[in-house]
Amino acid sequence: MTGTRRLWWRLRASPLRRRSYLVEAWLLLVTWTLAVTAAVVVVVVTAPAAERDINGLRAQRHSVPAVLTENAEQSVAEGGDGDRAWATVRWSGRDGKAHTGVARVDPGSRAGSPAEVWLDTEDRLVPEPSSAEQAEFHGAVLGTVAAVLAGAAVVLVGWGGRAWLERRRLAQWDREWAGFGPQRGRRTG
Repeated sequence: MTGTRRLWWRLRASPLRRRSYLVEAWLLLVTWTLAVTAAVVVVVVTAPAAERDINGLRAQRHSVPAVLTENAEQSVAEGGDGDRAWATVRWSGRDGKAHTGVARVDPGSRAGSPAEVWLDTEDRLVPEPSSAEQAEFHGAVLGTVAAVLAGAAVVLVGWGGRAWLERRRLAQWDREWAGFGPQRGRRTG
């Protein structure tokens, strides 16, 4: 049997073909079509939305100059990631009052040296926002993951429908064999 003939055997006319084979063929076709369509729609919707949310966070944050109140090298062991260290900093808020907090700074910075910290709209310390390129990358990754999950969900539902058809077909065969046995005489087993 050639590859093409083997692929479309459920659709060929045959006295042995059951209606469930035809239903299964259409179910497979619809499942894969919906899986691809769902994946494309989800990636087209999710990626720009994630990128827009990350860019919105960047728009809500602003940087302000700050001064270190302790040496940064003393706090590297407390959770620095290699290129940044934790240190206590002081900055002036929009209200003109001095504020202090712990922020990531360059390792090796000394007390009294300048640093840049990021604040939200309520003048609370927040991490540095993602750049536009990072937002685009995060959007692409989140969109891809969401698309794969959406496609997999559709395929899983199709697989469940196919398993139901198979159980139904096997039960039908059992009923037919049960009726065929008494016609042929004795049963084996």
